[in-house]
Amino acid sequence: MIPDWAEERRKMVEAQLIGRGIRDARVLAAMREIPREDFVPPEARVTACGDAPIGIGWGQTISQPYMTALMAECLELSGSERVLEVGAGSGYAAAVLGAIAREVIAIEIVPELAAAASMNLRRTGRARNVRVVDGDGGWGYPAGAPYDAISVAAGAPDVPFSLLDQLGDPGILVIPVGPRDDQELRVARKRGGRIEWRVATLCRFVPLRGGEGWR
Repeated sequence: MIPDWAEERRKMVEAQLIGRGIRDARVLAAMREIPREDFVPPEARVTACGDAPIGIGWGQTISQPYMTALMAECLELSGSERVLEVGAGSGYAAAVLGAIAREVIAIEIVPELAAAASMNLRRTGRARNVRVVDGDGGWGYPAGAPYDAISVAAGAPDVPFSLLDQLGDPGILVIPVGPRDDQELRVARKRGGRIEWRVATLCRFVPLRGGEGWR
């Protein structure tokens, strides 16, 4: 039997997001609406709304729904922002960000995933304000800078200076930082030339690859 995906997403939002304290109404609406099931491999579709990350090939994952929502909420988007997402993966988080921001540039270091993310975004009607770029996201994407918000979906050994440099003022960056197996989800707020940090939660992401990541 084919699942009622709208109902599955509704239950996902109620139990996994609202139940864990996500309150941003625009984030919740985006995750109810966007077909997460269309951003995972066909063999994993039945578990698309489950409370866990899902492998998408090339050693990468689509994040747990709660983590996608938390990162989006931490960016405090109002709808007018230009956002850089590092680690496009299958394109799902970029689609969520695109639903609550003016423009999203999503950069992906694995060419095959960059192509798949672009296809998924077009197929689900989410490519209007979301563009996928093939490249090393640890260096950011200077051609589109500055950004009002930057979201990094891979664990870094430290915060890449390039990303802080491309973050606008004011602006917010969210990034997992720490050892390969356990990180802190750090939130940086740039304001008046100063950067304030806080830790949103503990987390575990795939390693950031490339020049500013793990070798």
